[in-house]
Amino acid sequence: MNNLPPDLEKLQERIGRIHLRQRLGIETDHESRVFGQGRNFFHIENWTSGHYLVKFCLQAVGIYPRARRNVRSIQINHNDVHLPHLPRAFEGYRLLHISDSHLDMAEDIPHRLIDAVRQVDYDICVWTGDYRGLTRGPWNGVLDGLRQIRPHLKESVYAVLGNHDSIRMVPEIESLDIQMLMNEHVCLERQGTSIYLAGIDDPHYFRADNIHKAATDIPEEAVSILLTHSPEVYRHCAFADFDLMLCGHTHGGQICLPGGIPLILNARCPRRLGAGAWRYHQLQGYTSRGSGASVVDARLNCPPEITVHHLRRRT
Repeated sequence: MNNLPPDLEKLQERIGRIHLRQRLGIETDHESRVFGQGRNFFHIENWTSGHYLVKFCLQAVGIYPRARRNVRSIQINHNDVHLPHLPRAFEGYRLLHISDSHLDMAEDIPHRLIDAVRQVDYDICVWTGDYRGLTRGPWNGVLDGLRQIRPHLKESVYAVLGNHDSIRMVPEIESLDIQMLMNEHVCLERQGTSIYLAGIDDPHYFRADNIHKAATDIPEEAVSILLTHSPEVYRHCAFADFDLMLCGHTHGGQICLPGGIPLILNARCPRRLGAGAWRYHQLQGYTSRGSGASVVDARLNCPPEITVHHLRRRT
């Protein structure tokens, strides 16, 4: 790691040597582990036979074609977030939330997402990780998908990495005018007032998250929003005084029983945090079901989504 390519040397100057080496080291030695890495003991996304088993079961009962069509039916949802100390200038501020797109799972996935985002209005876009379909291997397909989608995202885009993503992707993603937040924050300004948007590296598998670093210098009284790939850091986020946490990772279960009851969430957190809006103490949160599919190109009783979050002052 002493001879880094120029793009990673520049990234190291920004995020720090330890963060970069930690991420690269785990990617090199442990990225394909099925057991024992990260916050979960078992990682179904790293189980290469899982795709064939799940697909075989769905085909055996005759529902795979419908489950595959479901992946391409992206819902547009809206969520109101009431914040008593929201500056008046940010009343009605809208964040388009995309997550878990897995853009290289199939050629038509980027086009379906484009169709969805073109239907909504928003002030900024936030993307909470998992751009790649597999957890290892090339990411050319991801970059091709992002190149197609980015011109249709008409506002600023802020994003974080997920457990399917390599830190080596960051320079190329940022070259597409997508700002990655690597345990960092930005100040969003409007009419002389500000709110803060922070983002952390993947907390689920790589455990490269650093909320302390991301929150440093955010004023205590300011409205602050945290982007994270997984809801598993909800306690840390709440006790760090964030007002809103936006995340994904769970896919809402992806393959669910009728009523949206997930068979598996693949995250160490309460099930009520597995999809949609939730609250923990003063922290409001939203876990996106994601706009794509992982392991197998199928969804049951759990439609994909993009979400527009509307910030409101509590009156």
